[in-house]
Amino acid sequence: MANENSKQTEDELVWQREVIEKLLLDKQSKKSKKWLWIILAIILILFIFIFIMPLFSLISIDDSRFSKHIATLDLTEEISDTNETLDKLTDGLKDIYSNREYVQAIIIKANSPGGSPVISDIAYQEISHYKKKYPNIPIYTVVSDMCASGCYYIVSATDKIYANPSSVVGSIGVIMPGYDLRGLANKLGVKDRTKTAGRNKALGSPFQEETPEQTQILNSILDEIHGEFINAVKKGRGDRLKWEETSDIFTGRIFTGIEGKNIGLIDDFGSIYSVSRNIMPNPVLVDYTPEDDWVKYVKKTMRVSLESVLWNAIGANSSLK
Repeated sequence: MANENSKQTEDELVWQREVIEKLLLDKQSKKSKKWLWIILAIILILFIFIFIMPLFSLISIDDSRFSKHIATLDLTEEISDTNETLDKLTDGLKDIYSNREYVQAIIIKANSPGGSPVISDIAYQEISHYKKKYPNIPIYTVVSDMCASGCYYIVSATDKIYANPSSVVGSIGVIMPGYDLRGLANKLGVKDRTKTAGRNKALGSPFQEETPEQTQILNSILDEIHGEFINAVKKGRGDRLKWEETSDIFTGRIFTGIEGKNIGLIDDFGSIYSVSRNIMPNPVLVDYTPEDDWVKYVKKTMRVSLESVLWNAIGANSSLK
């Protein structure tokens, strides 16, 4: 009898354990399913936002790219690889000229303090290349607050430069920042143990005394880059630049829009609105500046591609020529 009671107790414990395990598993399963549905919902929302939403914009298709318009391109911030200045400019120009049958003119909206001389020169050459290849599409620059140094280097290649009387332009010079930190290092007890092979390998080091030879090397480098800058501006501006009458035009100083007009750094005063009205009676502006955000870039690419397909399908291209 005792054995039977013991067996019955064990069976009850097993049954209870199985019930508890089943309840726990069911609870865990429901919790997992809940999180699975949340994750799926998030993925679905992201998919709709990135890929589906652009399709709804096609209900009211923006036909500005497929009719006569003025293309605009931003040249803002510091000119550097970090800001992808060159990529944005070259990609924007490629996009514009791929749609050149509708583009009446290009306006570069400039607002930059300058930056890399290498990027500036490449951008200058790219603008010059497109100007020569497609001379029927004028390229203008409209300066807002500032277009100095590398920014002015680039836009000097354009056909005309407009600015506000209070804008800042020029700064045709080159700078190489450098510091002598030997005194500070001595006060802090820091000793320089830099090892070099080649007497000029530590050129520009803030912890070593600059030799006369190194000073000459650095000045020579700056002079050569400055010379390239000057030649580019002279070539771009041509006879409009009154550099012989202004001895300090290439000294790196900045000029207001008023001063810039007097010495030929700019052609006239104007804004994006006044300049565009001079090009077209009822100007239509289309911004070709590439997007920074990859999501926006994907959306824009999809929208433009699908719009192009639809407009070709309904014969919009031929009717708007």
